[in-house]
Amino acid sequence: MIAMIREATGLSNSMLGLLTTLPLVAFGVLSTLTPLFTRRFGIEKTLSGALLLLTVGIVLRAFGYIPLLFLGTILLGIAIAFGNVLLPALVKRDFDKRSGFMTSLYSGMMGVGAALAAGLSVPIAESFPGSWKTSLGVWGLFSFLAFLVWVSQNKFSVPTNSKRSFKKAMKDLGSNALAWNVALFLGLQSIAFYVILAWLPDILISKGFSSSEAGWYLSLSQVTGVLGSVLVPVIAAKKDDQRKYISALILLEALSLIGLWLGTNATVFLWVSGIGFSLGGSFGLALLFIVLRSSDSETATELSGMSQSIGYLLAATGPILIGAVFDITGDWDTALYILFMILFFKLYTGLKAGKAQAI
Repeated sequence: MIAMIREATGLSNSMLGLLTTLPLVAFGVLSTLTPLFTRRFGIEKTLSGALLLLTVGIVLRAFGYIPLLFLGTILLGIAIAFGNVLLPALVKRDFDKRSGFMTSLYSGMMGVGAALAAGLSVPIAESFPGSWKTSLGVWGLFSFLAFLVWVSQNKFSVPTNSKRSFKKAMKDLGSNALAWNVALFLGLQSIAFYVILAWLPDILISKGFSSSEAGWYLSLSQVTGVLGSVLVPVIAAKKDDQRKYISALILLEALSLIGLWLGTNATVFLWVSGIGFSLGGSFGLALLFIVLRSSDSETATELSGMSQSIGYLLAATGPILIGAVFDITGDWDTALYILFMILFFKLYTGLKAGKAQAI
């Protein structure tokens, strides 16, 4: 979609890069503040407000007016930040005994929704009047439908009457080693995910694949990622300790990165699939840790806010860092080295977060 927007608006690549980064920045800045809203309005009403704000943000972008394009992107980033934080808390509160299944269900649906939007946005832009503006705006129908379905839950919304202040809660989490390991595992996983999302096609093109083939391989990684995010949490939640699942996923990712670096073009589909599955499974586990390592739904909300703030601020640096490294070296192998080195830190934090304990 970027090429269409650039041609129609005249925005520079730097401004378009900012446009795509704004949601991640919103995730990082707003996630920690989400418990302030649940303390006043409760989870259900906060989610209703987020869905309505999401719809407004999407509609504003569809006008095609540059200031509204940026404003709408900021608003939808804020709205998604609320949803990101509150879904693990909702699972903890209402589905504590089925946390693995529910985490698999919603993380898998996030992947399916993202894959559908990625696959259909360009065909919609090419097939309907309004081009890219129609394609950006049509997704507001789905968020508004979700709002209409969800708003009936508002009658159950109860403000969180906490005995501790928000400031004390954040201070306590900030001094808790387990909370930091959960947060850093999510962040390191997100760095790898967004680097692959941004640069895998370029890495494959440098190895001789066409742009079309590289795009299909990116889609393959997304599909296997959905499979990982669905299967891993529901299996891992059956055990109190998830460290062996962390080790297996990190090993799979390591082998896949080595294969992508040294393997032949004929075996690329194996390595792309392995990277996708391991990253999807790690994402599902990171969300599951927020549920399993929290003693109650209030703690889950606060831990989710902290984890996703740190996680997405780290994630926002990944594609920029790897792009800069390529500009300096002219070599995508260096990017793969960096992802491989990150694995050691991800393994360390994952093993700490995967141990059976609670905040």
